[in-house]
Amino acid sequence: MNDPRPVLVVTCLNDPTADVVISELHDRGVPVVRFDSGDFPHALSVAATITTDGLDGTLSTPTRTAELSQARSLYYRRPSGFTYPHLSEQDARFAITQARYGLGGVLASLPGCLYVNHPHRIGDAEFKPAGLTAAAAVGFHVPPTLITTEPDAARAFIKRYGPTIYKPLATPAYFVDGVSNTVKVAEVALDDIDATVAGTAHLFQQVIDKTADVRVTVIGNQIFAVRIDSDLLDWRTEYSRLRYTPVTPPPAVADALYAYLARFHLVFGAFDFAIDRAGTWWFLECNPSGQWYWLEPETGLPMLAAMADLLERKPR
Repeated sequence: MNDPRPVLVVTCLNDPTADVVISELHDRGVPVVRFDSGDFPHALSVAATITTDGLDGTLSTPTRTAELSQARSLYYRRPSGFTYPHLSEQDARFAITQARYGLGGVLASLPGCLYVNHPHRIGDAEFKPAGLTAAAAVGFHVPPTLITTEPDAARAFIKRYGPTIYKPLATPAYFVDGVSNTVKVAEVALDDIDATVAGTAHLFQQVIDKTADVRVTVIGNQIFAVRIDSDLLDWRTEYSRLRYTPVTPPPAVADALYAYLARFHLVFGAFDFAIDRAGTWWFLECNPSGQWYWLEPETGLPMLAAMADLLERKPR
């Protein structure tokens, strides 16, 4: 008999990765309830009771209802934010806060639920300083890195470490003439440093003289590593120029991957590495909500099956 407990998928309307995961789960006969927290409360409602056994109650969309105490797993992808455009600025701020701590608190407290990943742990791991510090602690090679608001500190770093790049510490929506843009990783020279550095926090990092990049996706206890060859500083800027090859991480890197995820209590992570001319793997970052499915058609790696197994909680 099939397990009736549903998998909850929290994401926005346009999420091709969630689409293929949900299709795979449907093909397996696994019930799924998909919703976007941004639909709350007009098309998403909750009625949760606190009991001695934890949360009980329901989460409802126009077409589905999930018993909170029966959630098998929760796949937290890319939900849109809460909005209350019909309210005044002050009232909207109040309502958004209540939604975040109410619905958000319920979703973060489901009894017996496997989180992929838990939204609070995602939040912890998205801080780049925390990720880089954890990476160094578990044994990854981490490029020399500076986080600063001081122009003189930035200049001293560039002088000491030679070719240097600037990276945004986070990537919120950034619009130019109404078009969404990405703040790209780029080399920065001494002449680029001026008083505007003092305006907010900046991250500078030594350039790795790399021969290739590697995207490593860890799904549960499975590791999928793909070498990415290109002549790009940031391979994410032009996918048409990329060449993909499945590889096996060195044992020390594999051990550190699991240690890193355990440090943040994650079961999924999309890691980026640069490989230098000596063959050393340099940790760049780990995205706890990163994209991964585009690599399966390119390589044949069974990543979708691994994710569905994890969410289904299928014994391996």
